[in-house]
Amino acid sequence: MSKYDVIVLGSGPGGYVTAIRASQLGLKTAVIEKESLGGVCLNWGCIPTKALLKSAQVFEYLKHADDYGLTVKEFDKDFDAVVNRSRNVADGMSKGVQFLMKKNKIDVISGYGTLKPGKKVDVDGTEYSADHIIIATGARSRELPNLPQDGEKVIGYRKAMTLEKQPKKLIIVGSGAIGVEFAYFYNSMGTDVTVVEYLPRIVPVEDEDVSKQLERSFKKSGIKVLTSTEVTSVDTSGEGVKATIKTKKGEEVLEADMVLSAVGIKTNIENIGLEDVGIVTDRDKILVNDFYQTNIPGYYAIGDVTPGPALAHVASAEGILCVEKIAGQHVEAIDYGNIPGCTYCTPEIASVGLTEAQAKDKGIDIKVGKFPFSASGKASAGGHKEGFVKVIFDAKYGEWLGCHMIGTGVTDMIAEAVLGRKLETTGHEVLKTIHPHPTMSEAVMEAVADAYGEVIHI
Repeated sequence: MSKYDVIVLGSGPGGYVTAIRASQLGLKTAVIEKESLGGVCLNWGCIPTKALLKSAQVFEYLKHADDYGLTVKEFDKDFDAVVNRSRNVADGMSKGVQFLMKKNKIDVISGYGTLKPGKKVDVDGTEYSADHIIIATGARSRELPNLPQDGEKVIGYRKAMTLEKQPKKLIIVGSGAIGVEFAYFYNSMGTDVTVVEYLPRIVPVEDEDVSKQLERSFKKSGIKVLTSTEVTSVDTSGEGVKATIKTKKGEEVLEADMVLSAVGIKTNIENIGLEDVGIVTDRDKILVNDFYQTNIPGYYAIGDVTPGPALAHVASAEGILCVEKIAGQHVEAIDYGNIPGCTYCTPEIASVGLTEAQAKDKGIDIKVGKFPFSASGKASAGGHKEGFVKVIFDAKYGEWLGCHMIGTGVTDMIAEAVLGRKLETTGHEVLKTIHPHPTMSEAVMEAVADAYGEVIHI
Protein backbone atom coordinates (compact mmCIF):
# COMPACT_ATOMS: atom_id res chain seq x y z
CA MET A 1 0.00 0.00 0.00
CA SER A 2 1.34 3.44 -0.99
CA LYS A 3 1.60 5.85 1.95
CA TYR A 4 1.38 9.64 1.69
CA ASP A 5 1.29 12.62 4.00
CA VAL A 6 -1.66 14.08 2.09
CA ILE A 7 -4.11 12.60 -0.41
CA VAL A 8 -6.51 14.96 -2.18
CA LEU A 9 -9.68 13.46 -3.62
CA GLY A 10 -10.55 15.57 -6.68
CA SER A 11 -8.39 17.86 -8.83
CA GLY A 12 -10.56 20.91 -9.43
CA PRO A 13 -9.43 24.43 -8.48
CA GLY A 14 -9.74 23.37 -4.85
CA GLY A 15 -8.02 20.02 -5.18
CA TYR A 16 -5.07 20.73 -7.45
CA VAL A 17 -4.21 24.01 -5.69
CA THR A 18 -4.35 22.17 -2.34
CA ALA A 19 -2.02 19.47 -3.65
CA ILE A 20 0.51 22.02 -4.94
CA ARG A 21 0.56 23.96 -1.67
CA ALA A 22 0.94 20.72 0.30
CA SER A 23 3.92 19.73 -1.84
CA GLN A 24 5.47 23.19 -1.43
CA LEU A 25 5.23 22.66 2.33
CA GLY A 26 7.25 19.45 2.05
CA LEU A 27 4.37 16.99 2.33
CA LYS A 28 4.39 13.84 0.19
CA THR A 29 1.21 14.35 -1.83
CA ALA A 30 -1.09 12.49 -4.22
CA VAL A 31 -4.22 13.65 -6.01
CA ILE A 32 -6.98 11.31 -7.19
CA GLU A 33 -9.04 12.24 -10.28
CA LYS A 34 -11.66 10.19 -12.12
CA GLU A 35 -11.85 12.44 -15.20
CA SER A 36 -9.57 15.31 -16.27
CA LEU A 37 -7.16 17.32 -14.15
CA GLY A 38 -8.61 20.73 -13.36
CA GLY A 39 -12.10 19.44 -12.61
CA VAL A 40 -15.25 21.21 -13.73
CA CYS A 41 -13.76 24.71 -13.52
CA LEU A 42 -10.98 24.17 -16.04
CA ASN A 43 -12.74 21.63 -18.25
CA TRP A 44 -16.46 22.43 -18.10
CA GLY A 45 -16.95 25.65 -16.16
CA CYS A 46 -15.03 28.85 -15.47
CA ILE A 47 -12.46 28.64 -18.26
CA PRO A 48 -14.29 27.24 -21.33
CA THR A 49 -17.35 29.42 -20.67
CA LYS A 50 -15.15 32.51 -20.68
CA ALA A 51 -13.76 31.41 -24.05
CA LEU A 52 -17.32 31.10 -25.40
CA LEU A 53 -18.21 34.51 -24.00
CA LYS A 54 -15.14 36.09 -25.60
CA SER A 55 -16.20 34.76 -29.00
CA ALA A 56 -19.66 36.25 -28.44
CA GLN A 57 -18.09 39.55 -27.45
CA VAL A 58 -15.94 39.68 -30.60
CA PHE A 59 -19.02 38.85 -32.70
CA GLU A 60 -20.87 41.73 -31.01
CA TYR A 61 -17.99 44.08 -31.87
CA LEU A 62 -18.22 43.04 -35.51
CA LYS A 63 -21.97 43.66 -35.53
CA HIS A 64 -21.39 47.17 -34.20
CA ALA A 65 -18.20 48.00 -36.11
CA ASP A 66 -19.82 51.09 -37.64
CA ASP A 67 -20.18 52.53 -34.10
CA TYR A 68 -16.39 52.80 -34.11
CA GLY A 69 -16.11 54.31 -37.59
CA LEU A 70 -15.19 50.97 -39.17
CA THR A 71 -16.72 49.11 -42.09
CA VAL A 72 -16.82 45.32 -42.02
CA LYS A 73 -18.61 44.16 -45.15
CA GLU A 74 -18.82 40.42 -44.63
CA PHE A 75 -18.64 38.41 -41.43
CA ASP A 76 -20.45 35.48 -39.88
CA LYS A 77 -20.18 33.07 -37.01
CA ASP A 78 -19.08 29.44 -37.16
CA PHE A 79 -20.76 27.84 -34.15
CA ASP A 80 -18.67 24.66 -34.35
CA ALA A 81 -15.45 26.68 -34.51
CA VAL A 82 -16.53 28.75 -31.48
CA VAL A 83 -17.20 25.56 -29.48
CA ASN A 84 -13.91 24.00 -30.66
CA ARG A 85 -11.94 27.08 -29.59
CA SER A 86 -13.50 26.83 -26.14
CA ARG A 87 -12.53 23.15 -25.88
CA ASN A 88 -8.97 23.89 -27.03
CA VAL A 89 -8.61 26.57 -24.36
CA ALA A 90 -9.86 24.12 -21.71
CA ASP A 91 -7.51 21.38 -22.96
CA GLY A 92 -4.57 23.75 -22.80
CA MET A 93 -5.36 24.71 -19.22
CA SER A 94 -5.75 21.05 -18.20
CA LYS A 95 -2.33 20.27 -19.71
CA GLY A 96 -0.98 23.18 -17.68
CA VAL A 97 -2.21 21.48 -14.50
CA GLN A 98 -0.54 18.23 -15.61
CA PHE A 99 2.72 20.16 -15.90
CA LEU A 100 2.25 21.66 -12.43
CA MET A 101 1.69 18.19 -10.96
CA LYS A 102 5.00 16.96 -12.41
CA LYS A 103 6.84 20.15 -11.45
CA ASN A 104 5.71 19.78 -7.84
CA LYS A 105 6.34 16.01 -7.74
CA ILE A 106 2.70 15.18 -6.99
CA ASP A 107 1.50 11.66 -7.79
CA VAL A 108 -1.63 11.71 -9.96
CA ILE A 109 -3.79 8.62 -9.41
CA SER A 110 -6.40 8.17 -12.13
CA GLY A 111 -9.64 6.47 -11.15
CA TYR A 112 -12.65 6.64 -8.83
CA GLY A 113 -11.69 7.18 -5.21
CA THR A 114 -13.73 5.85 -2.29
CA LEU A 115 -12.95 6.81 1.30
CA LYS A 116 -12.24 4.01 3.76
CA PRO A 117 -11.88 4.02 7.58
CA GLY A 118 -8.34 4.22 8.93
CA LYS A 119 -7.25 7.10 6.64
CA LYS A 120 -7.38 5.09 3.45
CA VAL A 121 -8.76 5.61 -0.05
CA ASP A 122 -9.67 2.82 -2.45
CA VAL A 123 -9.11 3.68 -6.13
CA ASP A 124 -10.70 1.04 -8.35
CA GLY A 125 -9.50 -1.79 -6.10
CA THR A 126 -6.10 -0.39 -5.04
CA GLU A 127 -5.75 1.07 -1.56
CA TYR A 128 -3.72 4.16 -0.65
CA SER A 129 -3.22 5.62 2.81
CA ALA A 130 -2.31 9.06 4.15
CA ASP A 131 -2.08 10.91 7.43
CA HIS A 132 -4.45 13.50 6.00
CA ILE A 133 -7.18 12.95 3.38
CA ILE A 134 -8.80 16.04 1.85
CA ILE A 135 -12.16 15.72 0.06
CA ALA A 136 -12.47 18.12 -2.89
CA THR A 137 -15.01 16.37 -5.12
CA GLY A 138 -16.92 19.51 -6.14
CA ALA A 139 -20.42 19.67 -7.56
CA ARG A 140 -22.52 19.19 -10.67
CA SER A 141 -25.64 20.69 -12.27
CA ARG A 142 -28.66 20.29 -9.99
CA GLU A 143 -31.77 18.64 -11.40
CA LEU A 144 -35.30 19.64 -10.43
CA PRO A 145 -37.99 16.91 -10.22
CA ASN A 146 -40.18 18.80 -12.70
CA LEU A 147 -37.21 19.47 -15.01
CA PRO A 148 -35.30 16.18 -15.49
CA GLN A 149 -32.30 16.51 -17.82
CA ASP A 150 -32.23 14.13 -20.79
CA GLY A 151 -29.09 15.64 -22.33
CA GLU A 152 -30.89 16.43 -25.58
CA LYS A 153 -33.92 18.66 -25.07
CA VAL A 154 -33.45 19.46 -21.40
CA ILE A 155 -29.75 20.08 -20.77
CA GLY A 156 -27.31 21.25 -18.09
CA TYR A 157 -24.39 23.66 -18.38
CA ARG A 158 -21.99 20.94 -19.50
CA LYS A 159 -24.00 20.06 -22.58
CA ALA A 160 -24.74 23.75 -23.23
CA MET A 161 -21.10 24.44 -24.06
CA THR A 162 -20.65 21.55 -26.50
CA LEU A 163 -23.87 21.51 -28.55
CA GLU A 164 -23.43 20.12 -32.06
CA LYS A 165 -26.04 22.53 -33.40
CA GLN A 166 -26.99 26.02 -32.27
CA PRO A 167 -30.64 26.16 -31.10
CA LYS A 168 -32.94 28.69 -32.74
CA LYS A 169 -34.97 29.12 -29.54
CA LEU A 170 -33.71 28.46 -26.01
CA ILE A 171 -35.41 28.66 -22.61
CA ILE A 172 -33.02 29.14 -19.69
CA VAL A 173 -34.41 28.27 -16.26
CA GLY A 174 -32.55 30.13 -13.51
CA SER A 175 -30.81 33.50 -13.63
CA GLY A 176 -27.77 33.01 -11.46
CA ALA A 177 -24.28 33.33 -12.93
CA ILE A 178 -24.57 30.23 -15.14
CA GLY A 179 -27.99 31.17 -16.48
CA VAL A 180 -27.22 34.78 -17.41
CA GLU A 181 -23.81 33.94 -18.90
CA PHE A 182 -25.36 31.41 -21.27
CA ALA A 183 -28.25 33.83 -21.97
CA TYR A 184 -25.74 36.43 -23.17
CA PHE A 185 -23.71 33.91 -25.18
CA TYR A 186 -26.60 32.33 -27.08
CA ASN A 187 -28.41 35.64 -27.63
CA SER A 188 -25.23 37.14 -29.10
CA MET A 189 -24.89 34.12 -31.39
CA GLY A 190 -28.43 34.76 -32.69
CA THR A 191 -30.54 32.37 -30.61
CA ASP A 192 -33.96 33.58 -29.40
CA VAL A 193 -33.45 33.41 -25.60
CA THR A 194 -36.00 33.49 -22.77
CA VAL A 195 -34.81 33.57 -19.14
CA VAL A 196 -37.22 32.22 -16.53
CA GLU A 197 -36.56 33.15 -12.89
CA TYR A 198 -38.63 31.93 -9.92
CA LEU A 199 -37.70 34.89 -7.72
CA PRO A 200 -38.87 38.51 -8.29
CA ARG A 201 -35.61 39.60 -9.98
CA ILE A 202 -32.76 38.15 -12.01
CA VAL A 203 -29.32 37.62 -10.42
CA PRO A 204 -31.21 37.62 -7.11
CA VAL A 205 -28.13 37.47 -4.86
CA GLU A 206 -26.89 40.82 -6.20
CA ASP A 207 -27.80 44.32 -5.09
CA GLU A 208 -31.24 45.26 -6.37
CA ASP A 209 -29.89 48.12 -8.51
CA VAL A 210 -27.58 45.65 -10.29
CA SER A 211 -30.50 43.30 -10.99
CA LYS A 212 -32.53 46.15 -12.49
CA GLN A 213 -29.65 47.27 -14.71
CA LEU A 214 -28.96 43.76 -16.02
CA GLU A 215 -32.65 43.25 -16.82
CA ARG A 216 -32.68 46.54 -18.76
CA SER A 217 -29.52 45.56 -20.63
CA PHE A 218 -30.83 42.08 -21.43
CA LYS A 219 -34.17 43.35 -22.70
CA LYS A 220 -32.38 45.97 -24.81
CA SER A 221 -30.35 43.19 -26.46
CA GLY A 222 -33.47 41.15 -27.15
CA ILE A 223 -33.43 38.63 -24.29
CA LYS A 224 -36.89 37.96 -22.85
CA VAL A 225 -36.88 38.04 -19.04
CA LEU A 226 -39.67 36.43 -17.00
CA THR A 227 -39.41 36.91 -13.22
CA SER A 228 -41.68 35.53 -10.45
CA THR A 229 -42.23 32.66 -12.87
CA GLU A 230 -42.03 28.90 -12.31
CA VAL A 231 -41.59 26.11 -14.85
CA THR A 232 -44.12 23.51 -13.70
CA SER A 233 -43.61 20.89 -16.40
CA VAL A 234 -41.78 20.22 -19.66
CA ASP A 235 -43.13 18.22 -22.61
CA THR A 236 -40.36 16.77 -24.79
CA SER A 237 -42.53 14.37 -26.81
CA GLY A 238 -42.70 16.59 -29.90
CA GLU A 239 -40.01 17.96 -32.17
CA GLY A 240 -38.99 20.64 -29.69
CA VAL A 241 -39.89 21.44 -26.10
CA LYS A 242 -43.08 22.81 -24.58
CA ALA A 243 -42.53 24.31 -21.14
CA THR A 244 -45.55 25.11 -19.00
CA ILE A 245 -44.87 28.15 -16.85
CA LYS A 246 -46.84 29.61 -13.97
CA THR A 247 -46.89 33.39 -13.57
CA LYS A 248 -48.94 35.79 -11.49
CA LYS A 249 -51.30 36.03 -14.46
CA GLY A 250 -51.77 32.27 -14.71
CA GLU A 251 -50.38 29.41 -16.81
CA GLU A 252 -48.72 29.74 -20.19
CA VAL A 253 -46.84 27.45 -22.58
CA LEU A 254 -43.46 28.43 -24.03
CA GLU A 255 -42.06 26.61 -27.04
CA ALA A 256 -38.37 26.21 -27.85
CA ASP A 257 -35.80 23.83 -29.31
CA MET A 258 -34.46 23.04 -25.87
CA VAL A 259 -34.39 24.05 -22.20
CA LEU A 260 -31.21 24.79 -20.27
CA SER A 261 -31.59 24.06 -16.57
CA ALA A 262 -29.39 26.48 -14.60
CA VAL A 263 -30.96 26.15 -11.17
CA GLY A 264 -27.84 25.67 -9.09
CA ILE A 265 -25.56 22.82 -8.17
CA LYS A 266 -25.63 19.45 -6.40
CA THR A 267 -22.56 18.37 -4.41
CA ASN A 268 -20.67 15.21 -5.36
CA ILE A 269 -20.83 13.52 -1.97
CA GLU A 270 -22.69 10.33 -2.88
CA ASN A 271 -20.84 7.02 -3.22
CA ILE A 272 -17.49 8.32 -2.00
CA GLY A 273 -17.56 6.46 1.32
CA LEU A 274 -18.67 9.20 3.72
CA GLU A 275 -21.08 6.82 5.48
CA ASP A 276 -18.43 4.10 5.85
CA VAL A 277 -16.05 6.54 7.51
CA GLY A 278 -18.78 8.21 9.59
CA ILE A 279 -18.30 11.74 8.23
CA VAL A 280 -21.24 13.98 9.12
CA THR A 281 -23.19 15.85 6.44
CA ASP A 282 -26.09 18.28 6.58
CA ARG A 283 -28.28 19.50 3.69
CA ASP A 284 -26.00 18.14 0.98
CA LYS A 285 -22.82 19.55 2.56
CA ILE A 286 -19.95 18.07 4.57
CA LEU A 287 -19.70 19.80 7.94
CA VAL A 288 -16.23 21.17 8.79
CA ASN A 289 -14.63 23.53 11.30
CA ASP A 290 -12.76 26.76 10.49
CA PHE A 291 -9.77 24.72 9.28
CA TYR A 292 -11.84 22.27 7.19
CA GLN A 293 -11.52 19.29 9.53
CA THR A 294 -14.53 16.96 9.47
CA ASN A 295 -15.80 15.20 12.60
CA ILE A 296 -13.43 12.28 11.88
CA PRO A 297 -9.73 13.00 12.60
CA GLY A 298 -7.52 12.90 9.51
CA TYR A 299 -10.36 13.66 7.08
CA TYR A 300 -10.95 17.15 5.71
CA ALA A 301 -13.22 18.76 3.11
CA ILE A 302 -12.95 21.94 1.01
CA GLY A 303 -14.75 23.69 -1.82
CA ASP A 304 -18.26 23.12 -3.10
CA VAL A 305 -18.87 20.11 -0.82
CA THR A 306 -18.70 22.38 2.27
CA PRO A 307 -21.19 25.07 3.38
CA GLY A 308 -19.21 28.08 2.04
CA PRO A 309 -19.80 29.87 -1.30
CA ALA A 310 -19.44 27.49 -4.28
CA LEU A 311 -16.76 29.51 -6.09
CA ALA A 312 -13.43 28.39 -7.56
CA HIS A 313 -11.39 31.04 -5.77
CA VAL A 314 -13.00 30.11 -2.45
CA ALA A 315 -12.13 26.43 -2.92
CA SER A 316 -8.50 27.34 -3.68
CA ALA A 317 -8.24 29.58 -0.60
CA GLU A 318 -9.81 26.92 1.62
CA GLY A 319 -7.42 24.23 0.37
CA ILE A 320 -4.36 26.41 0.94
CA LEU A 321 -5.48 27.29 4.47
CA CYS A 322 -6.28 23.63 5.20
CA VAL A 323 -2.82 22.29 4.32
CA GLU A 324 -1.02 25.22 5.93
CA LYS A 325 -2.82 24.32 9.16
CA ILE A 326 -1.85 20.66 8.67
CA ALA A 327 1.78 21.75 8.20
CA GLY A 328 1.70 23.61 11.50
CA GLN A 329 1.66 27.15 10.16
CA HIS A 330 -0.22 29.94 11.91
CA VAL A 331 -3.38 30.57 9.88
CA GLU A 332 -6.51 32.62 10.37
CA ALA A 333 -10.01 31.55 9.39
CA ILE A 334 -11.32 32.88 6.06
CA ASP A 335 -13.58 35.93 6.27
CA TYR A 336 -16.58 34.78 4.25
CA GLY A 337 -18.01 38.29 4.40
CA ASN A 338 -15.25 39.49 2.07
CA ILE A 339 -15.55 37.04 -0.82
CA PRO A 340 -15.89 38.64 -4.29
CA GLY A 341 -18.48 37.29 -6.69
CA CYS A 342 -18.17 37.72 -10.47
CA THR A 343 -20.56 37.07 -13.36
CA TYR A 344 -19.21 37.27 -16.90
CA CYS A 345 -22.21 38.10 -19.06
CA THR A 346 -22.24 41.48 -20.81
CA PRO A 347 -22.43 43.78 -18.92
CA GLU A 348 -20.28 42.01 -16.32
CA ILE A 349 -21.22 41.94 -12.64
CA ALA A 350 -18.88 42.01 -9.66
CA SER A 351 -19.65 42.47 -5.98
CA VAL A 352 -18.35 42.06 -2.46
CA GLY A 353 -19.79 42.63 0.99
CA LEU A 354 -23.26 43.79 1.99
CA THR A 355 -25.93 44.97 -0.41
CA GLU A 356 -27.77 48.17 0.44
CA ALA A 357 -30.80 46.16 1.60
CA GLN A 358 -28.67 43.90 3.82
CA ALA A 359 -26.96 46.88 5.44
CA LYS A 360 -30.33 48.51 6.17
CA ASP A 361 -31.72 45.24 7.54
CA LYS A 362 -28.84 45.20 10.02
CA GLY A 363 -29.89 48.66 11.18
CA ILE A 364 -26.64 50.31 10.09
CA ASP A 365 -26.63 54.03 9.34
CA ILE A 366 -25.07 54.07 5.87
CA LYS A 367 -23.71 56.34 3.18
CA VAL A 368 -24.37 55.16 -0.39
CA GLY A 369 -22.58 56.43 -3.48
CA LYS A 370 -23.13 55.60 -7.12
CA PHE A 371 -21.23 56.59 -10.25
CA PRO A 372 -22.63 55.73 -13.70
CA PHE A 373 -20.28 54.66 -16.48
CA SER A 374 -22.21 57.04 -18.74
CA ALA A 375 -20.18 59.78 -17.01
CA SER A 376 -16.86 57.94 -17.48
CA GLY A 377 -14.53 59.17 -20.21
CA LYS A 378 -12.94 55.71 -20.62
CA ALA A 379 -16.36 54.02 -20.90
CA SER A 380 -17.52 56.58 -23.48
CA ALA A 381 -14.34 56.14 -25.53
CA GLY A 382 -14.75 52.37 -25.39
CA GLY A 383 -18.39 52.49 -26.40
CA HIS A 384 -19.60 50.72 -23.25
CA LYS A 385 -21.50 53.20 -21.14
CA GLU A 386 -23.94 50.79 -19.49
CA GLY A 387 -23.72 50.22 -15.77
CA PHE A 388 -22.28 51.80 -12.64
CA VAL A 389 -20.23 51.38 -9.49
CA LYS A 390 -22.12 51.48 -6.19
CA VAL A 391 -20.46 51.71 -2.77
CA ILE A 392 -21.85 51.41 0.74
CA PHE A 393 -20.13 52.78 3.85
CA ASP A 394 -20.88 52.84 7.55
CA ALA A 395 -21.79 56.51 8.14
CA LYS A 396 -20.27 56.59 11.65
CA TYR A 397 -16.92 54.85 11.18
CA GLY A 398 -16.37 55.02 7.41
CA GLU A 399 -16.10 51.21 7.13
CA TRP A 400 -16.46 49.96 3.54
CA LEU A 401 -19.46 47.66 3.88
CA GLY A 402 -20.08 46.72 0.25
CA CYS A 403 -19.25 47.40 -3.38
CA HIS A 404 -21.40 46.45 -6.36
CA MET A 405 -20.48 46.94 -10.01
CA ILE A 406 -22.07 46.26 -13.37
CA GLY A 407 -20.37 47.18 -16.63
CA THR A 408 -17.52 46.32 -18.96
CA GLY A 409 -14.45 44.91 -17.21
CA VAL A 410 -15.79 45.21 -13.66
CA THR A 411 -14.68 41.66 -12.77
CA ASP A 412 -11.13 42.98 -13.04
CA MET A 413 -11.95 46.00 -10.85
CA ILE A 414 -13.60 44.41 -7.80
CA ALA A 415 -10.28 43.38 -6.21
CA GLU A 416 -9.73 47.02 -5.18
CA ALA A 417 -12.76 46.81 -2.92
CA VAL A 418 -11.83 43.34 -1.60
CA LEU A 419 -8.31 44.50 -0.71
CA GLY A 420 -9.59 47.79 0.70
CA ARG A 421 -12.03 45.96 2.98
CA LYS A 422 -9.33 43.47 4.04
CA LEU A 423 -7.10 46.39 5.08
CA GLU A 424 -10.05 48.10 6.84
CA THR A 425 -9.80 51.08 4.50
CA THR A 426 -12.19 53.95 5.19
CA GLY A 427 -14.20 55.88 2.63
CA HIS A 428 -12.05 58.95 3.18
CA GLU A 429 -8.87 56.95 2.41
CA VAL A 430 -10.32 55.64 -0.86
CA LEU A 431 -11.44 59.13 -1.78
CA LYS A 432 -7.95 60.53 -1.20
CA THR A 433 -6.22 57.72 -3.13
CA ILE A 434 -5.42 59.12 -6.59
CA HIS A 435 -6.84 56.93 -9.35
CA PRO A 436 -5.47 57.11 -12.92
CA HIS A 437 -7.43 58.89 -15.64
CA PRO A 438 -8.95 57.86 -17.94
CA THR A 439 -9.76 54.40 -16.56
CA MET A 440 -12.84 52.43 -15.68
CA SER A 441 -11.44 51.99 -12.16
CA GLU A 442 -11.63 55.70 -11.34
CA ALA A 443 -15.40 55.14 -11.16
CA VAL A 444 -14.73 53.54 -7.75
CA MET A 445 -13.21 56.78 -6.43
CA GLU A 446 -16.06 58.78 -8.00
CA ALA A 447 -18.69 56.55 -6.38
CA VAL A 448 -17.01 57.04 -3.00
CA ALA A 449 -16.96 60.79 -3.63
CA ASP A 450 -20.68 60.62 -4.33
CA ALA A 451 -21.26 58.86 -0.99
CA TYR A 452 -19.48 61.71 0.80
CA GLY A 453 -21.03 64.55 -1.19
CA GLU A 454 -17.81 65.40 -3.06
CA VAL A 455 -18.42 63.92 -6.49
CA ILE A 456 -17.08 66.03 -9.35
CA HIS A 457 -18.25 64.46 -12.61
CA ILE A 458 -22.01 63.96 -12.09
